[in-house]
Amino acid sequence: MKLLLPAIAVALAGSFAAQAATPPDTLVIAQSIDDANSFDPAQGFELTSVQAFTNLYQRLVQPDPQNPVDLQPTLASAWQPGSDNRSLTFTLRDGAKFSSGNPLRPEDVIFSLGRVVKLNLDPSFILTQLGWTKENVDSHLKKIDDSHVQISWTADVSPTYVLSLLAAPVSSIVDEKVAMANAQKNDFGNSWLIAHSAGSGPYQIRKYIPHEVLLLSANASSPAGAPKLKNVLIKNVPEPAARRLLLEQGDADIARNLGADQMASLKGKTDVKPMAVPMASLYYMQFNIDANPALKNPAFWEASRYLFDYKGIADDLLKGQFQVHQSFLPQGFLGALNDNPYTFDPEKAKAILAKAGLKDVSFKLSVSNQPPYLDIAQALQASFARGGVKVQLIPGISTEVATAVKAHQYEATLNAWGADYFDPNTNASAFAYNPEDGSKTLAWRSNWHIPELNKQTLAATAESDKEKRIKLYENMQREVQKNSPYVIGLQARNLIALRANLKGYVQGINPDMVYYSQVSK
Repeated sequence: MKLLLPAIAVALAGSFAAQAATPPDTLVIAQSIDDANSFDPAQGFELTSVQAFTNLYQRLVQPDPQNPVDLQPTLASAWQPGSDNRSLTFTLRDGAKFSSGNPLRPEDVIFSLGRVVKLNLDPSFILTQLGWTKENVDSHLKKIDDSHVQISWTADVSPTYVLSLLAAPVSSIVDEKVAMANAQKNDFGNSWLIAHSAGSGPYQIRKYIPHEVLLLSANASSPAGAPKLKNVLIKNVPEPAARRLLLEQGDADIARNLGADQMASLKGKTDVKPMAVPMASLYYMQFNIDANPALKNPAFWEASRYLFDYKGIADDLLKGQFQVHQSFLPQGFLGALNDNPYTFDPEKAKAILAKAGLKDVSFKLSVSNQPPYLDIAQALQASFARGGVKVQLIPGISTEVATAVKAHQYEATLNAWGADYFDPNTNASAFAYNPEDGSKTLAWRSNWHIPELNKQTLAATAESDKEKRIKLYENMQREVQKNSPYVIGLQARNLIALRANLKGYVQGINPDMVYYSQVSK
């Protein structure tokens, strides 16, 4: 096996064309991996990295692949909230081992969570919400005995919310002994983990060549059980058309992130299975209400909801890459509202504007010059014109547009928002929260001052009862849906296709919900 794996990597990374079909023990995936910069869960926040984490690492608790709003014990077998609702004591899974053969210990949990805060890299904010800092995090992570570890926090959040954060990829449990054996200059193994793994997941990194290939090999001793296939090879194929061709030829088992044209060309082919998986990515318009008087008027916000051509954009323009969705929690999240009360109705919009005395309304729409943003913006320019509202497009480089929006130097923008972790607060704290403390939330970027919604957002993270949390988020969504400077219109879909002989592949709404362990051919 040790001699075979590099041979597979070289053969498949070098040329797919030589293969009539992929090897029976290897899952071959064609996608772009150019975004990956680290496979350390304390650092990796790009799509490719996050997609790999569930297969390389495990967390104390994780979403059920078939019903992700339910958390399952994973490296923890049980947990108990403290009497003050400011701590959780976890019982570790008996006999759990890392891919190195090292047993899981409380020290590994303490090391893994503490290093996230101490390294202070991009995803660390997910855990610092608990009130953890470099200076105090050690005091909140305590070994009780060889099979129990206590986690405590100071923030006014419930154990239910903390469990959601501990189920995020950044909370993956790392083998301390392996990481520290490869540490450099007090980096807790970060430099080494950029291209290696030290987890207990069903796979481990065998070889990583940036911008070329990521090869995973089976971890037969994983507490989750040995995976069905020995290898997963993810080949960097930047062009969607090339990915589709490799799949059709049988040289790839999965082609990921396809476009509408590629999906259309696969229609009717019996040897492939196209899939459109809803993603936790919302596309919305946002107004800077201090930029001009009309943009501050709630009547204009209401009219705008009837000037967004939802179905025309989702079905005709983007041909299935999006679905209509009008609330700030994506379909699939706890408490998400999936009703869409608004339709494209220019005459109704005109009546709303006339009643409010709004005439000759115009605004500038800042937008990325990349698809699909500019395509959607051009469609909105046309649909708003039918309601008598003039939209001037201001296209620009994505980073320049983002910088201008964060500096309040814009009138309106079209953007996308992706969830950072699988809990409703990840979006509520953006769309329905402006604490006036310098936090640059989406509400802050709109200059929208919402003290009552702030209270509701905080109350929802402090609430432990699931049904009460759902009600709180439903109420917030309805309020934002009806009266806010946003027009939320679309939820993105991930367009992928599989060879028809593939079984057991599961992909969920969040980027980390990619499961290879049960795949067979």
